[in-house]
Amino acid sequence: MKTDIVFYDAQCPLCRAMKKVIMKLDWNRELRWFPVQSVSETTRQKAARYVDMYDEIYVLSKEGQVWIGFQAIRQILSRLPALAWLTPLLSFSLVEIAGSATYRFISSHRHQWFGRLSLDQALPR
Repeated sequence: MKTDIVFYDAQCPLCRAMKKVIMKLDWNRELRWFPVQSVSETTRQKAARYVDMYDEIYVLSKEGQVWIGFQAIRQILSRLPALAWLTPLLSFSLVEIAGSATYRFISSHRHQWFGRLSLDQALPR
């Protein structure tokens, strides 16, 4: 695998907007985006030992590591030349605790705040 795979909720307008911004900053094309709605049931069951893929962003790194939630965001930032310098700062314990809590709060309210696209809108055929 030559890139990290980012599994994201394609029905989430916030997730889609963040993906669009991050893709513009991914100058080296280090990230490949994959909607969780397109993940096979077998893969989803394997991933369930970590987290429900619909609940949090999920990164499978090119090295084979799995990153979830705030740690996934940190991994994504580490791949972006313009923002990689933030990665060490996000590793401090207090930042990790606050970042993880903030991420979970936003993630759990994202559909309430930003709505949810239909499957046809999210994955046009």
